[in-house]
Amino acid sequence: MQIAADLTSKGFRHDPYPTYDRLRETAPVCRVRIGRGKFAWLVTRYDDVLAAVKDPRFTKDRQSLPAAKQPWMPAVFRPLAKNMLDSDPPDHTRLRALVQKAFTPLMIEDLRKRIEELTDQFLDRALRKKEFDLLGEYALPLPTTIIAELVGIPTKDRDRFHRWSAKVVSLGPTAGPEMLLSIPAALAFLKYIQQQIRMRRTAPGMDLLSALITAEDTGDKLSEDELVAMIFLLLIAGHETTVNLIGNGTLALLENPQQLSNLLSNPEMIKSAIEEMLRYYSPVELATERWAREDVVVAGTLIPKGELVFLGLGSANRDPAQFHDPHVFNIDRSPNRHLAFGHGPHYCLGAPLARLEAQIAFTTLLRRLPRPVMAISRDSLKWRKGFLLRGLERLPLVV
Repeated sequence: MQIAADLTSKGFRHDPYPTYDRLRETAPVCRVRIGRGKFAWLVTRYDDVLAAVKDPRFTKDRQSLPAAKQPWMPAVFRPLAKNMLDSDPPDHTRLRALVQKAFTPLMIEDLRKRIEELTDQFLDRALRKKEFDLLGEYALPLPTTIIAELVGIPTKDRDRFHRWSAKVVSLGPTAGPEMLLSIPAALAFLKYIQQQIRMRRTAPGMDLLSALITAEDTGDKLSEDELVAMIFLLLIAGHETTVNLIGNGTLALLENPQQLSNLLSNPEMIKSAIEEMLRYYSPVELATERWAREDVVVAGTLIPKGELVFLGLGSANRDPAQFHDPHVFNIDRSPNRHLAFGHGPHYCLGAPLARLEAQIAFTTLLRRLPRPVMAISRDSLKWRKGFLLRGLERLPLVV
């Protein structure tokens, strides 16, 4: 079968949007390469992606597949398969209910003052220099500190768990020998989480990890593997998306100085600007993997039972059938029904937190550095490895 695109190529990672434009027009549901000798189906049109994220014919649980279709997985990763991202109802419903109370609008709003303190604190350090890396010195430490404090992980360990998570997510779900490269990072991360769990069992605190342990002990059926997987997922998802959102959003403003001027003149537009950043340079390129429970026809194309499927959030958010002038960055765009956080049962649990962090991060940054300038050329920027997330490795700014 003809392969329509290679999602692992440098050209695609540098600029995937011409490929998406071509696929939406000529092959909206197609086979793509996701690794050496590995392939999957990619859905690219907005309406098809929106329908698929809610379609029960696509399962998130690889363990529900027939044995012959089970992707290979190193033993060290198997406890992590018990997470809510890779599960279907009723397990997904139960797991999500245990943690979603920590992400209610009221709970998130209570973090506002702390986020404001941290943004100023990180910029105090960064702005003392002639130039600084927006990602490493601002976009990364902000959400990692917040999620570490929320879960109950010592802030001093934030750099360690980011290194581990970056290694794990960079390979993507290739489900092959390439995963061996991430075993040391995954094993270190798992051992660290297990150590934190043991400490909380002895001395619980006022944090999410302690609350989840209590829920397990009081009969809510959170197994040990589910507990480890939940914390692993929260620590990764709790900062990776926000780092990319702040980095990608800053790049969009730098590339569109008129829109930056518009935002500086109208700071009340920050919420609308964040939504456009999410749409324009979606921090999550593809929704995490799904498998066809049965033969499924999408846009006239048959996806056979058991096949791996990815939904192109980045492509859907540039679909001209849904967005006028989709390749134009417009902070006043309305309506803006982007799919950056997904949709349906697996809609991103941390979306309200990511939005608040980004709103405060940009408000503080543009107050203290209203005319940011890149310290390197646009062509010198490098995008992170992997094809599920989209984000820059570094974004040096001149002070």
